[in-house]
Amino acid sequence: MSHQNLILIRHGESLWNQKNQFTGWRDIDLSQKGEQEALQAAMLLKKHNFKFDCSYTSVLKRAIHSLWIILKNIQHSWIPVKKDWKLNERHYGILEGLNKKAVELKYGTEQMHQWRRSFTICPPKISETNVFFPGNDCRYNNIPKSLIPTSESLKDTMKRVVTYWNTTILPEIKKDKKILIVAHGNSLRSLIKYLANINDNEIEKIELNTGVPIVYEFDSTYQPKKYYTL
Repeated sequence: MSHQNLILIRHGESLWNQKNQFTGWRDIDLSQKGEQEALQAAMLLKKHNFKFDCSYTSVLKRAIHSLWIILKNIQHSWIPVKKDWKLNERHYGILEGLNKKAVELKYGTEQMHQWRRSFTICPPKISETNVFFPGNDCRYNNIPKSLIPTSESLKDTMKRVVTYWNTTILPEIKKDKKILIVAHGNSLRSLIKYLANINDNEIEKIELNTGVPIVYEFDSTYQPKKYYTL
């Protein structure tokens, strides 16, 4: 017996995705195309008759607004929505807000590849005195300052995402709750790496498209069995 009780969706295209800028923890909204992608994701879920008991997202509006569009259009506005910073995108340090092509021209293709794709390498850190340091943002007031990143590798991102998975989401799956997670490219890549036991090199090749539902099936002991896109 298998349980199709988890769907992962990367938020729709943001205004900075559109401009090819590093976004990370900056709170950038959806583009018009991104809103359409969220709507298309909803239509796919509706077509396949998926139902949910609760949903999870980050504290960044591109993910939150994608989730709202999806829930509205599958008539699930009533289910609980839990928002947590541990599902935020990876923090890109001083690269946030910069154009990816400009960064590649300045630092070279190999350095750019390492910052974007390496499992363990962090981009240069943002200063805590920088106006964009997340510790200055009221949404993170309840988090110990020592936990607020100034830059993250995918490994760092995975640590917080997996902690949240094991303490908060997995217990709900074990109650046979049907779960929808709408988050970010790297927070979801790190969760997939963990669930599918993908090695550090192979994860570099995995790219998640915006607005595409990923279905996870679990076996009767709640071990992930397989995943596929709709």
